[in-house]
Amino acid sequence: LLFAMGLGTTITFASSHWLLAWMGLEINTLAILPLMCQSHHPRAVEATIKYFLTQATAAAMLLFASITNAWITGQWNLEFMSYSLPTTLVTVALALKIGLAPLHAWMPEVLQGLDLTTGLILSTWQKLAPFCLLLQINPSNTSLLLILGLASTLIGGWGGLNQNQLRKILAYSSIAHLGWMILVLQFFPSLTLLTLLMYFVMTFSLFISFKVNNSTTINSLSMSWSKTPIISSMVPFILLSLGGLPPLSGFMPKWLILQELTKQSLAPLATLAALSALLSLYFYLRISYAMTLTMSPNTLLNALPWRLPSNQHTLPLAITT
Repeated sequence: LLFAMGLGTTITFASSHWLLAWMGLEINTLAILPLMCQSHHPRAVEATIKYFLTQATAAAMLLFASITNAWITGQWNLEFMSYSLPTTLVTVALALKIGLAPLHAWMPEVLQGLDLTTGLILSTWQKLAPFCLLLQINPSNTSLLLILGLASTLIGGWGGLNQNQLRKILAYSSIAHLGWMILVLQFFPSLTLLTLLMYFVMTFSLFISFKVNNSTTINSLSMSWSKTPIISSMVPFILLSLGGLPPLSGFMPKWLILQELTKQSLAPLATLAALSALLSLYFYLRISYAMTLTMSPNTLLNALPWRLPSNQHTLPLAITT
C-alpha cells in the first residue's frame, strides 16, 4: 500500500496529461484508505469514509474541469490552462483535496480519527501531488488564491484555539501553513516549495515526538517529562518553529512570504497573515507550556520509563529536530 501511495504521487509528478494526473491522485487516495482504517475502530472507519468522500468529490471535479478544458481548447496538457472556468474549477478541486479553507471542514475530523503515523502521512505526503498540479497550472485569477490563502491562515489560527486534542490542533496548524503557501504561490513558486519542505520537516518531528510519548491530548502531555525528558525539552523548539518565531527555522519562510507580499503591494494582506500567525503561536505556546513548564503529580511508577531502554526509533526524530 505504501508503494502504491508512492506510485500515485510519482505518476502525478511525471504527468503532463490531465487524465494521467487524475489517475495518480486516484491511486494515491485508494492506497491510503486501507492504511487509515486498519485499526477497525469505528472512529477510524468514519474518518476513512469522510476522507474517501471528499477526495472522490475533489477528483471528480478535477476530471470534470480537465474534460471541460480539453473540450474548449482541444488539448489535454497541464500547462495550457488558458480559460478561466476550467482553471478556477481545478483550483477549487485541488483546494478541497489538500483541505484549504473554506473547504477545510473534513481535515480536523479525519485527522482526529487516525493514529499518529497515518495522520503524519495524511498531513505531509498526501499534499505533494495536489501541490505539484497547483504549481503547474499557474492559476490566472489571482484573487481566488489570495482569498483561499488568507481564509486558511485565519481559520487555521482561530480553529486551533479551542482544541484539547493534539491531532485536531495539528490539522488546524496544517490548514494555516497551507494558507501561507497558497498566498505566495503565484508570485514566487519556489518559495512555496521551500515553505512546504520546512513544514514537512517540522510536522514530521512533531508527530513522531507525540508518537514516542504516546499522547493524543494536551492533558496527557504533562506526563511526557517523566517518560522522555530530552524529547520533552526539544518539542517546544519545534512548536515555536512551527509558529514562526524569529531565531528558529520556521520563521524563514514566513519572513520571505511577508517580504514577497509587500513587494507585490499587498501590505494589508501581509499584515492580516502575520496577525493570524499570532493566533497559531498562542496554541503552540499552550502545548509547550503543558509539555515542559508543568509537572504532573508523579508516582515513582511514572518516572520509570525513561530509565528503561526504549524500543522506539528516535533517529529520524533527532535528525528532523
